[in-house]
Amino acid sequence: ERRQYFAETDETVNRRLKIALEEGLKVIVCVGETLEEREAGKTFEVLDRQIEGAFKDFERHSLDPVVIAYEPVWAIGTGKTATPEEADEAHANIRKKTGELFGEAEAQAIRILYGGSVNAGNALTLFKCENIDGGLVGGASLKAYDFALIIKAGVDVSG
Repeated sequence: ERRQYFAETDETVNRRLKIALEEGLKVIVCVGETLEEREAGKTFEVLDRQIEGAFKDFERHSLDPVVIAYEPVWAIGTGKTATPEEADEAHANIRKKTGELFGEAEAQAIRILYGGSVNAGNALTLFKCENIDGGLVGGASLKAYDFALIIKAGVDVSG
């Protein structure tokens, strides 16, 4: 979304990531495709490019302070959401690309959240997906009861 409306690039994301980590902050790196890119079958290509760009010349050996959020631009604030299968495939692709860059152990350890219109009705189904580690909740967090249901879904899945 910031790429679309504020002309941010993979390079600016990379610079901000490095600076934030140097300052000891925990960081959420958001990646995701536009509707045009999805319809053109370029989702994985876009995600790969964004992950490679965000972590270019990355010198850290641990991704502990980093969370990646898959936020398809077409789903932000629209009420539209990827199907659980589509979201899980995107997360698996992100984990695969992270593994290529940092090794399998880091890829398995990093948290990858889904951030495309998570709500009380879809949270449990999304959180049950193998590659989805949780949600980056936007508008639904403003409704206390709904947000509580999303939290409950996360607790139910994690046991």
